[in-house]
Amino acid sequence: MELVFTGRVIEWRGPAPYYFVRVPDEESGDIREVAATATYGWGVIPVEARIGEIAFETSLFPRDGGYLLPLKKAVRAPQGLGSGDEVAVTMTVRL
Repeated sequence: MELVFTGRVIEWRGPAPYYFVRVPDEESGDIREVAATATYGWGVIPVEARIGEIAFETSLFPRDGGYLLPLKKAVRAPQGLGSGDEVAVTMTVRL
């Protein structure tokens, strides 16, 4: 399942800051339809994603009925991405 969407980078404060892009409601609904097949536990969903020139593998975190796409520093730093930036995401759910 391939999804394309845009979203804002959000910062989640904790012991260390974490950065995510919230998956929009429509795409989250599509993911929920295959979640039981895709998850490897705790509701996380493995994905391959691309933002700009950087492709990466990660897992979506379930949150408030939707999903958050984590953005590691290795994805953010080379592109100068920070909280509030709008990004285009191409993402494939790994089934």
